[in-house]
Amino acid sequence: MSDVQIGYAGVGVLLALIAFRVPIGLALISVSFGGIYLLVGERPALGALGVFPYAFSATWHLSSIPMFVLMGFFCFHAGLTKGLFGAARLWLSALPGGLAISGVLGSAGFAAVTGSSVACAAAMGRIAVPEMLRYRYDPGLAAGSIAAAGTIGALIPPSILFILYGIIVKVQVGQLFLGGLAVGLLTATAYCAVIILRVVRNPDLAPPIAEEISWKMRLVALADVWPVLVLVLGVFGGLFAGVFTPTEAGGVGAAMSLTIAFFKRSIDLRGIWSSLMETLTISSSIFIIAIGASMLTRFFAYSGAGDEIAVIVQGMGVSPLLLIVAVALLYILLGMFLEPIGAMLLTMPILLPLIETAEINLLWFGVLVVKLLEIGMITPPIGLNVFVLKSVMGGQISTSTIFRGVMWFIFADILILGLMVAFPDLVLYLPSLLQ
Repeated sequence: MSDVQIGYAGVGVLLALIAFRVPIGLALISVSFGGIYLLVGERPALGALGVFPYAFSATWHLSSIPMFVLMGFFCFHAGLTKGLFGAARLWLSALPGGLAISGVLGSAGFAAVTGSSVACAAAMGRIAVPEMLRYRYDPGLAAGSIAAAGTIGALIPPSILFILYGIIVKVQVGQLFLGGLAVGLLTATAYCAVIILRVVRNPDLAPPIAEEISWKMRLVALADVWPVLVLVLGVFGGLFAGVFTPTEAGGVGAAMSLTIAFFKRSIDLRGIWSSLMETLTISSSIFIIAIGASMLTRFFAYSGAGDEIAVIVQGMGVSPLLLIVAVALLYILLGMFLEPIGAMLLTMPILLPLIETAEINLLWFGVLVVKLLEIGMITPPIGLNVFVLKSVMGGQISTSTIFRGVMWFIFADILILGLMVAFPDLVLYLPSLLQ
């Protein structure tokens, strides 16, 4: 076999291992080690296995990942985000589908301290969906809005996906955060518009709430929101003002969230210990996958398979638009079966040469990839957010009902993708202000 053929064979073996449910980090490392062994011999392969894990994980910028994860767990165990939905409900319940809109905006606020779509869907599902069902909201609208709103978690900073993408592709993480913020806010707005249009067309989906809400109640509810506002303004205000770097922002956020939790007396030693252990578990899994992706990149570089694919695509005269359509279909498909971090790191070594050859803006492409992966999280037949919400709700709502409710928001996502392709400045304008 030629070197390029070994590279292609490696892709096939990797996909087979993933199909057999081998953990993606282990699959990446195993295939990369075996491929390097076949290409250049035993000693270089063993050397790569010893050097790459340290060389990759010792990168200073990666320290922001466990810090942002820790910030999210401190907020979760201290209950700092619990007041988001309640405050939004009091302020927005008069709108058509006001409780569903409150769930979407509450998810956007929750996303600003967690950066995880799954955590966002699970937490808001426990809070918002039972409340909507109590007021006789259509189950599909109630659960679908929250499952879809969970996808905002990976778009609004802090986002682990953006941090990893920025490190791998050498794009400034702060600029990715700004580009993702614009798309995340656009997504939240589109979801709210979908809810209003559906309820105006069919008021039975969300009966009006006969509840007297005074301005005093609204203002008092804002007191439960201040921890998140202080945290977001402190961390991201300082980040975008240049007070500290994206790497330092994670540590600042973790320290601020713990300080606020102590001030509110809402966290104990058990909560701190749980936050630390869960952070270690999640960060370790992320790093193992990222190390495997780093080794896969080197394997493809040795084999020349990635460069040959880029030359073939260039020779076919494939337009950038057609390439983007193909990438979109690939990521939506992968998003149905793989968690977003694994799907992104699995494909970057293969796709990056193609994107660079087509001269597509890497900042814009990174935001597009994250958006596509998050759409996959709610796409049938295996939308992860849908099954997370189903596990939270138990037998109250069926999986098919959640998927039925989610489809309306997928149509909105497709519209947003079209706008991102037609008007790249939707993504690039805010980052350009930092340059």
